[in-house]
Amino acid sequence: MLPLPFQILSLMFAGWINRRQHSVIEYLNAENRILKERLGDRRIQFTNPERRELARKARSLGRKTLCELETLVTPDTLLRWYLCLIARKWDYSQRRAPGRPRTARTLIDLIVRMALDNPTWGYTRIQGALANLGHEVARGTIANVLREQGIEPAPERGKHTQWSTFLKAHLESLAATDFFTIEVCTVRGLVTHYVLFFIHLASRAVKIAGVTTNPGDLWMTQVARNLTDPDEKFLRSVRFLIMDRDAKYGVAFRTILAHKGLQVIRLPPRSPNLNAFAERFVRSVREECLDRMILFGRSSLTRALSEFTEHYHLERNHQGVGNRLLHSAAALTNASSLIRRRQRLGGMLSFYHRAAA
Repeated sequence: MLPLPFQILSLMFAGWINRRQHSVIEYLNAENRILKERLGDRRIQFTNPERRELARKARSLGRKTLCELETLVTPDTLLRWYLCLIARKWDYSQRRAPGRPRTARTLIDLIVRMALDNPTWGYTRIQGALANLGHEVARGTIANVLREQGIEPAPERGKHTQWSTFLKAHLESLAATDFFTIEVCTVRGLVTHYVLFFIHLASRAVKIAGVTTNPGDLWMTQVARNLTDPDEKFLRSVRFLIMDRDAKYGVAFRTILAHKGLQVIRLPPRSPNLNAFAERFVRSVREECLDRMILFGRSSLTRALSEFTEHYHLERNHQGVGNRLLHSAAALTNASSLIRRRQRLGGMLSFYHRAAA
C-alpha cells in the first residue's frame, strides 16, 4: 500500500486529468454545436470507412454517453451503423467464390477487340499477340472468353463481315432512310403526320423528303422520282441505301431507286440498331424541337422541320464528327468582336457567333 502522501498526490493527479478531459469534451461539444448550427438543414455525407470508424468508437461509449455529447449524427444512427458493420462481417455473399479468379475486364475487352479486328486470328495467334503486350493468357482462357461473348472461332469468324466493318468501308457511299410520326393539331383534332427523311452517313447531312398523312405507293413513287432527279444532288454520290422492312417502301419505290443505280439494303426485322444514324437523327429532332412544341396544322410542322434542319446543318455541334459543326464557320478575324446569338423558333434553337467586322 502506498504511503499517504503518494495516495493524496495520485488522487490530485487523477482529479486534474478528469477535469482536463471534461474541459476537452465541453470544448468539442461546443465546436460540434456551432458546426451543426452553421450546417442548418444540410447533411454531411460520410464515406463507408468513416462510418465504420465512428461506429466502432460509438459502441465503446454506449447510448447514455452518446446522448450527452453533441454528436454530428444521432446516437441511433451511430448504433445502426454498428449493427450494419456486424451484419457485413457475417455476409458471405461479399466474399470471393472458390476457384480461380475471373479474368480482368480490361483483358477480356482486349481479347474481344483483337478477335473482332482480325477475323482470321485463331486462339494461338491471339495468345501470341497478348504475350507481346505482357499478358500471359492460356489458350483455353481465350477460347472461353470468346465463347462467352458469342464470337465464333477463327475459320467461321473470317467468313462473315461485321455490320460495323461494312459501314466503315462504304461510309462515303452510304445513305439511310426512315420514317417518324408526329401528331399535329387540326380542326379535326389530332392528325398523325409521317415524315420521310434521308441521311448521308459520312457527312451526316439530312434531307427531309416529304411530310404526308397518307404515305401510299403514289406518294412514295413521287418521292423516289424527286430524289433521283438529275438536278437533285443529295443522292448523287450514294451507291447503297439502308432501309427497314416497312411496307411503305413498296416495290415501285425500290424499283425506281434501283434503275438509278442505288442498291437497296433492307435490314432484318426489328433491328433499329442497324440503322443507328437515322435513329439518332429522329431522337435529336424530337428532343430538341418537335417534342417541345404544339404544332397547329401542317404548315407549322414543315416550318419547324425547315428551321431545325437549317440549324442542324449550319449551327449545331455534332458529337459524331468530333463535336464540330458540319459546315465549319469562317476563321475568326477578330476574336474581340461582340458575341451575337442567333435564335430560331422563338429561342428554342440558339447559335452563338462573333459579329462581322
